[in-house]
Amino acid sequence: MTKKPVRRVLPEESLLPQTRRLLRRFGLQARKGLGQHFLIDEEVLKRIVASAELSAGDVVLEIGPGLGMLTGELASKARRVVAIELDNKLAAVLKKMLASFNNVAIVNADILDLDPAQLIPKQTGYKVVANLPYYIASAVLRHFLEASLKPKTMVVMVQKEVAEAIAAKPGRMSLLSVSVQFYGQPEIVDYVPAHCFYPPPEVDSAVLRIDLYPRPAVAVADEKGFFELVRAGFTASRKQIGNSLAQGLDMPKTEVLSLLAKANIISQRRAETLNLEEWGVLWRVFKAGK
Repeated sequence: MTKKPVRRVLPEESLLPQTRRLLRRFGLQARKGLGQHFLIDEEVLKRIVASAELSAGDVVLEIGPGLGMLTGELASKARRVVAIELDNKLAAVLKKMLASFNNVAIVNADILDLDPAQLIPKQTGYKVVANLPYYIASAVLRHFLEASLKPKTMVVMVQKEVAEAIAAKPGRMSLLSVSVQFYGQPEIVDYVPAHCFYPPPEVDSAVLRIDLYPRPAVAVADEKGFFELVRAGFTASRKQIGNSLAQGLDMPKTEVLSLLAKANIISQRRAETLNLEEWGVLWRVFKAGK
């Protein structure tokens, strides 16, 4: 059973003075447009690193390293760290600040424009660790989950509500939770209050760990078709699955009801109550019925 995370209180001594000093030194400021909020709680940093369970042979991709506080911690544990920073000025600063680490590479780019296989040697497993900007979190997760070279583990800081949606159980499932749990097992490691960041965001965050499966949880030959079905099922929030699928797939309701019956799924149920196995059965029935 997953241990229920406990909300933490920021310790008296934090990274806040150091963060402010570095920003002044290099003439930087948090860019709201890039969703920059610098983590200033050393205990949270340690919790993130511990959650990644790094060994001396691990390769880590860090997304959005910011001022490099987490990067240094990762570099002290892993064989190699590749840090991807979109902000040109921050990337230049990081190269100076982390110059003493011979196992750190700073890449100034948008991670969504990069194939992980370009960054990681072939046949090399890797882990992703990131304090993700809220506005890009879902896209980054999808980018790695659908990559040809997937990570073994992801430990990411995301908005609290997003983490809870991803880790949801049947009854509270969503397109997002199905999309992530199809590829791996999510677990909320810790909740992080807004005051643990500088500047503080308007919402709380959570540290989420996703352990990817060797193969998807549902055996489907056509992942695109599978997710088209799932997306259709969530077309109309809180509607019965029969109505949602008929609307989302533009199919006659009588045909949808017949296929649901073949899958042993009651048409009055809602999409959020279905588990992954049921989505798999439903997809196979719909595919056979086309």
